[in-house]
Formats: sequence, structure tokens, C-alpha cells
Amino acid sequence: MAPDREQSATSHSLTLHHPLRARRTVDGTWIVDGTPTDCVLLAVNQLLHERPTVCLSGINHGPNMGEDVLYSGTVAAAMEATVLGMPSLAFSYSGALHEEIEGWQDVVRGILNAILRREGLPADTLFNINLPPVSPGDVRGIKVTSLGKRRFAESITRAKDPSGREYFWIGGGVAHWSGAEDSDFQAVEDGYVSVTPLHLDLTNYQLLEEIRSWRLDL
Repeated sequence: MAPDREQSATSHSLTLHHPLRARRTVDGTWIVDGTPTDCVLLAVNQLLHERPTVCLSGINHGPNMGEDVLYSGTVAAAMEATVLGMPSLAFSYSGALHEEIEGWQDVVRGILNAILRREGLPADTLFNINLPPVSPGDVRGIKVTSLGKRRFAESITRAKDPSGREYFWIGGGVAHWSGAEDSDFQAVEDGYVSVTPLHLDLTNYQLLEEIRSWRLDL
């Protein structure tokens, strides 16, 4: 099941204000004119004859590390499957050329087998996996990581169209990465596959008691 067009930065959006259409190709793949999250919902609730036992989202061309997981349609699809109660993995390739994704089958298969053969996977958790921009034979190993931090510079273009009207274009720019030694970006930078467990509960439990002491009652 896949969207019919580029869906970068669609995050966890749903299509609510116009109908969705799906068509099936000769090889059995469903193509949907909606977001990655739409695809998961349609697959599980309408189009597949049996409920899937796992959701594999990707392989996405381009990294999904740090704050990217908040924007990523790839991660959002895995997140929606997690909401629906199934084990989920999001894969992204950090290299520049999408043609280089070919050849990663054995690495991806090994990661899938290692994770999915375990009994009792953590509830409400998905695995965000980033492949480094090296050839599969040069991968140094796998590291379990935390999310790094990403900041963009010069990512908004301000210009005028031929009629003289001003417009803004978001995208491009230069990404600057930072993070701890166990961060996803550092692992990928060093030639390792990064595996980051993400959970759906965004509560900052370390601050609960402090915030309660603020006397926020009306």
C-alpha cells in the first residue's frame, strides 16, 4: 500500500475533506491518492483481507532523524499502525541517490528478523531505523540510539513570481546536526545503522511534579 505521489513532511495528517481513491496494480499493490497515514487506515480497515501482523514503512529516500520524526510521513505511517496495535518499523536511507537503496535487502531482512522474532515487543512503541549513506558491505554494525537534534539554515526562499506577487518556498537549506554520542545522527555519521525506539506518549514525566507545583488551578 503506497501513496500515489511524494508525501514528504505530511506528518500524521489525514484526508478529511475530500474522498480517497485507491487502485490496484497487476502485482497486487494498492495505490492511494492520500497520505501515508491514510494508506495504513485503508489497508487495515478496508482493503486487506486479513489484518497485518506488522507494518513496515519505507524504505524512505532521505534520513528521518531527530526532529524529522515529527514531520515524516514515513514515521507517521508506522505510528498509525502502532496506534492500531501492531508492531511497526519505519526505514529510511540517508544516502543522496535513491538508486543506492537497491542492495540493502539482506541488512533490512536481518534487522526485521532480529526485532520481530522477539516475543512481547514493547507496547505503544515503534522502531525508527536509518541506514547510513554507505554501501551495505561497509556498514559497521547496528546501534540503538536516541533522537539527535536538527536545525535548518536558509530553508525559506522569498521571491516574486512573474506577475510581481511575493511568495515563500519552504525547503532546501543546510541541515546542522547535534546530539549525544548515542544519537541517531552520530551513529549514521559513523557508518552504523541507527535503531531508535519511539513511543506514542509525549508526556514529560520528569516535569509532572514540578508543573503541578505551579498552582495552575482556577
